[in-house]
Amino acid sequence: MKKYVVVGTGGRSSMFISALCDQFKEHGQLLAFCDTNQARMDYYNNFIQTKYQHAPVPTYLAHQFDQMISEQKPDAVIVTSIDRTHHQYICRAMELGCDAITEKPMTIDAEKCQQIIDTKKATGRNLTVCFNYRYSPRNTKVKELLQNGAIGEVISLHFEWLLDTSHGADYFRRWHRDKRNNGGLLVHKSTHHFDLVNWWLDSAPDTVFAMGDLRFYGKINAEQRGITEFYSRARGSEVAAKDPFALKCDPTNERLMGLYYNAEHLDAYYRDQSVFGDGISTEDTMSVIVKYRNKAVMTYSLNAFCPWEGYRIVFNGTKGRLEFHVVERPFVEADQPDELMIPGMREIAGDTKTMIPQIILQQLWGKPKVVEYEEGTGGHGGGDTLLLQDVFVGGREDPLGHAAGYIEGANSILTGIAANESIRTGLPIKVKELVTL
Repeated sequence: MKKYVVVGTGGRSSMFISALCDQFKEHGQLLAFCDTNQARMDYYNNFIQTKYQHAPVPTYLAHQFDQMISEQKPDAVIVTSIDRTHHQYICRAMELGCDAITEKPMTIDAEKCQQIIDTKKATGRNLTVCFNYRYSPRNTKVKELLQNGAIGEVISLHFEWLLDTSHGADYFRRWHRDKRNNGGLLVHKSTHHFDLVNWWLDSAPDTVFAMGDLRFYGKINAEQRGITEFYSRARGSEVAAKDPFALKCDPTNERLMGLYYNAEHLDAYYRDQSVFGDGISTEDTMSVIVKYRNKAVMTYSLNAFCPWEGYRIVFNGTKGRLEFHVVERPFVEADQPDELMIPGMREIAGDTKTMIPQIILQQLWGKPKVVEYEEGTGGHGGGDTLLLQDVFVGGREDPLGHAAGYIEGANSILTGIAANESIRTGLPIKVKELVTL
């Protein structure tokens, strides 16, 4: 049985912690937590004890990471910390003789990416990057169709991702609002999407050109739309009580209270900041053109303030066209309490009949056909459970190449990193000039 420690105990860590205490407890042992905030680690110790009857595990503050590795001797370190620190823990874990398992994105810029690549090569340790969207049955079906040549060689594709006024807004309430923390949404969020395209096409980005800006969130944009009342955070604010974008905390929400409100006195991290405040550097509107090594070209857009959430992608090939439409949430009610604590794990509201993802195949000189597939349940379209199976059990046949390592992790973020550089310079960026793979 392999032994694991978790570094970074925010909302994202919950999937791994629960897996090791429940479904995969016979395959892996949870040894310890490491975080900058003791209250968050205490919350999870109480959580695993109450829900899974798992004994509390030792806790270590961030500066005690080396001590944790020395004392606990884990086989692998699970990294679910803030994005800008991923490279620190990944590299140090491998230097200390451990494998690393990291949430996406692997890291946030070219320099940190190169450091991970060099450390991986120097130590020979394993690095797993968790792309749960690959495992979703609907995304897997698209991969099967393309791999089997249903539309021939893919020449072009258009990919549109919509984040709604609940999930999209949430990135601007918390640490993601500062681009220095996560590389912006083109790295933090779009790494999911760029990885899917790399996987679907069995290729990697070559040249990237992008434009992006903060056009909806932020105080300046709000003032230009005539908003005159502002607040810094929602808790205790009468102005926020009238704002449908505010994160309104129900005191009975144990997760929100335990991980954030009862922990903020230790690090002054406020989970409920105003999306119309100052200090936001993350773009909310992005457009990207990517040329891949196999000569396919993608146009991509991401908007973080839409009335519904989901994505649309179309592939144009030498033998036809494949269209894929996914509605993850058809609308957001203004007075609906926001329970988005773990992205991808929320309940979907609305008419489920309008939200069944459709894959439409239309070959040249043929009628369009709706492709049937078995739908998944759970987070990320059913991908989370299958991902965890690969992470903690392994050994299964993987003909479609679901499992991802550091090369796939690098190629996914390099599209976003190149896009950020293109936005900064106004120029197209050659990906091979960013890092040495």
